[in-house]
Amino acid sequence: MKKALTLTFCLMTLIITGCASTSSSSSVAEKRQATLQMKDETLTQLYRDKPDVREQINSAAGYAVFSNANVNVIFIAAGGGYGVARNMRTKQYTYMNMAEAGVGLGFGAKDYRIVMVFHTEKALNQFIESGWTFGGNADAAAKAGDKGGSVEGEAYYGDVTVYTFTEAGLALQATVKGTKFWKDSELN
Repeated sequence: MKKALTLTFCLMTLIITGCASTSSSSSVAEKRQATLQMKDETLTQLYRDKPDVREQINSAAGYAVFSNANVNVIFIAAGGGYGVARNMRTKQYTYMNMAEAGVGLGFGAKDYRIVMVFHTEKALNQFIESGWTFGGNADAAAKAGDKGGSVEGEAYYGDVTVYTFTEAGLALQATVKGTKFWKDSELN
């Protein structure tokens, strides 16, 4: 039974992680363009749902937008994705990847977006250079396109405001997880 759960988890992680990344057969320019398109679509959706965030981002030191796919099987959660951080002063983009792992109770898979607003340049630079976060997560989602619903949130971590919302998936989970963000050596 334990081997079957481990195999199922590994297989689901590979499938989900593959869905949350840019195509490996694409050129560097195509991968950058796909990432910027995901960023634009995500911000458009966030501005539609929370119009005041536009002003918050425009006055911030920077922001980051990520697309992430996550799977949770019984007691183990994992996920991966890609995104971009932007320094609003220099207008420079830093392309990044992310991976997460955790433990907790739950089952499901979801495709979700993360928008981080950095209120100080120090917080932005620390994120780009160090990239670690750690935290708990509890959510419920049952969404496909415009159908269904999910419970999303906004959180404040010192000089950073984080918005998350589900794009698609079915999940009920409560986990403690670590997330690693790092610069994409191919795209920068």
